Amino acid sequence: QVQLVESGGGLVQAGGSLRLSCSASGSIRRVYTMGWHRQAPGKQRELVASIGGSTNYADSVKGRFTISKDNAKNTVYLQMNSLKPEDTAVYYCNADGNTIDYTGFAVWGQGTLVTVSS
Repeated sequence: QVQLVESGGGLVQAGGSLRLSCSASGSIRRVYTMGWHRQAPGKQRELVASIGGSTNYADSVKGRFTISKDNAKNTVYLQMNSLKPEDTAVYYCNADGNTIDYTGFAVWGQGTLVTVSS
């Protein structure tokens, strides 16, 4: 079983910065891809950024957000700069890979709230 634990959300003023962290733990053999999605009130969940064989960003965050990954710790980070009120959402971490018995996994974290005030 694999679990994700997120941290780093909170309240920040527009133009400010936050750093989200997400650590995977459990019977992990290898993590392939980790990423961040977000869901604002009344909207669908959308991809923010992912990192694995390549790095991908939503157009709305390019140049402001940076995703990075510590493979030794199975931890992914999302550095968010120049935050805007429209970045307000619950941010969810996700990861996929395989376990020590070669079973594939795809899991989500519980979400962390980011609120950007104007």
